[in-house]
Amino acid sequence: MKHLEELSKISEEVIDTFGNLSGEVLNQRPSPEKWSIAENLSHLIQVNESYFPLFKKVKEGTFQAPFIARFGFFSKLFGNMIYNSVSDGGKKKVKTFPAWKPKEGNKPEIIQEFLGHQKELSEEIVSIQPFLEKQTIIHSPVNKLIVYSLDQALDIILAHEWRHLDQAKEALKQLK
Repeated sequence: MKHLEELSKISEEVIDTFGNLSGEVLNQRPSPEKWSIAENLSHLIQVNESYFPLFKKVKEGTFQAPFIARFGFFSKLFGNMIYNSVSDGGKKKVKTFPAWKPKEGNKPEIIQEFLGHQKELSEEIVSIQPFLEKQTIIHSPVNKLIVYSLDQALDIILAHEWRHLDQAKEALKQLK
């Protein structure tokens, strides 16, 4: 499965790039307006976990897509729009929703927490596989009027992870 392979690559990259850094370095901001490595990883955990209740409802058969999901045009439009905004490598600054803003504070164990989360996310991906094949439409965890396919949700999640991994690498460069 392409999503699992991509998730594995991201986890390996996190280990290789940040695995030997001290808690102090992981939590240090390169500047007041930029997130630390730990904040970038914490943000990814928060965003990804906000999808888990939707995945659960899909698997249980209790998910109710909003009316707008009946129109394939909207799910393609919104899915492509969000994917493009997170897959630009961080060129365009996008303000995060308050619900997804990382909590400030010292997180020296963020690497292990992130890797544990990646394992949990991979288990979720395996468990929703039948619904990917059915091209199930879901909505954004923060806005029910933003709809896209479950497959595109995973593409968005992974592109978002790469984006923040690049931002965390940039933070590390600026700290050196």
